Amino acid sequence: MPVIEVKNLRKQYGETVAVRDVSFAVESGEIFGILGPNGAGKTTTAECVSGLRTADGGTITVLGRPPRDPALRRLVGVQLQESQLQDKITVREALELYSAFYPSPADWRQLAATLGLDDQLNARYGKLSGGRKQRLSIALALIGGPRIAILDELTTGLDPQARRDTWDLIESIRDTGVTIVLVTHFMEEASRLCDRVAVIDHGEVVALDSPAGLVNALSAEQRIRFRPSVPLDDPLLLAAPEVTAVLHHGPQVEVVGTGNLLQAVTSVLAAHQIIANDLRIEQANLDEAFVRLVGRD
Repeated sequence: MPVIEVKNLRKQYGETVAVRDVSFAVESGEIFGILGPNGAGKTTTAECVSGLRTADGGTITVLGRPPRDPALRRLVGVQLQESQLQDKITVREALELYSAFYPSPADWRQLAATLGLDDQLNARYGKLSGGRKQRLSIALALIGGPRIAILDELTTGLDPQARRDTWDLIESIRDTGVTIVLVTHFMEEASRLCDRVAVIDHGEVVALDSPAGLVNALSAEQRIRFRPSVPLDDPLLLAAPEVTAVLHHGPQVEVVGTGNLLQAVTSVLAAHQIIANDLRIEQANLDEAFVRLVGRD
């Protein structure tokens, strides 16, 4: 049974429809991503699933219960896109306080060290940088040892090293059996972490698949760039059935095609004793798939 089921979710604020018709299911132990452009409805969806907002239509179950069931408070950890603590509370006090809410909390000292907060334990919340506040928010979401963690814009404000350290932490949390719902606009983050993703646009799910599945479904096109050791006639490459186009960028040649394009190109070059210098292969990625799904003019 899925640990989260969302069917025909709808949420409206006055005349504005934030979520029009969203349906998906999250399986136990997976990292499930929710992607979408700004204003698409992904944060509202996550807040409805976590019980912070009440849906206007549709149904949601979390571990077989409605999202606002008090029993879920110890089973679901939430890290919000924007959160706030008292300015004068220290990092240590916040971690100790939240630990006291749970019967079997995680080791807050280890969380603090992993998230780079161990040298900030005596710092007051109001004096922390935006990135440090984000790290503390992540720690508080995970401190209860939840069965499900809902993380909204997980690594916003973190530097590249802290972002990758956080990714390692999330993967280790998932390895303990925790199911994670990740709202993000970082395509690299979704590609690295997510088993499946739902792409939301205008309040509706426009695609639901693994990151690799989304890329493969939208484009099997490949591109190979290289600098030939001697001038190369385009018809030699275009004769291969895998090649659809040959482009020139100064001394570089770009070959566009499908299938086993690399073998086709290297076979042509070898047959004519041409060396491909600085060769690199470019394939479609999740960034390109996302833009093609929700891109705007």
